[in-house]
Amino acid sequence: MSDLRTPHAGDDMAKDDDVVTLLMRQHGDIRNLFDEVESAEGEERRDAFRRLVRLLAVHETAEEEVVHPFARKGFPGGEQVVQDRLAEEKAAKETLVALDELDTDDPKFMPQLLKLRKDVQAHARAEERYEFSHIRRSTDAANLAAMAKAIRAAEAMAPTRPHPGVESGAKNMALGPVAALMDRTKDAVRKAMGK
Repeated sequence: MSDLRTPHAGDDMAKDDDVVTLLMRQHGDIRNLFDEVESAEGEERRDAFRRLVRLLAVHETAEEEVVHPFARKGFPGGEQVVQDRLAEEKAAKETLVALDELDTDDPKFMPQLLKLRKDVQAHARAEERYEFSHIRRSTDAANLAAMAKAIRAAEAMAPTRPHPGVESGAKNMALGPVAALMDRTKDAVRKAMGK
């Protein structure tokens, strides 16, 4: 297996004390992981796909718990913006569930992955344009930092590497399927926000 690993938000030890900056960097990480899954084969592809699933699950759940509640109340038209993003997320999650049921070597995997990538990238562009820009203009640095702290707490709670007795990234993910990972992410976000 290659020693190359896709970098993730926070790997460069940048402060990420602005939720919009952090989420934009995660969008870049997601694009990089899609590239890695597409170019890898065999066990490397499975490992990259597990990391992609983890990042997508944590990222979207953290947005649902931190970003969307702020957007709903934080700027005019925020409720509609959130409803549009949730519809996009639902479509992407349905594709992700179908993908998660396939082996990465299955001939159906790559077409489904490309569909997911297209959906996720369109969703990310819409978030950046219609939600993130309004959030930055609608609150102060302290609130942006508090939201970033909650997002980082969510990202930190999910396993990033196999643990003793768990031989692969795929088996590690089996310990916490996507739904359970989302539940743990919600708990971490709420704890970080003092709820």
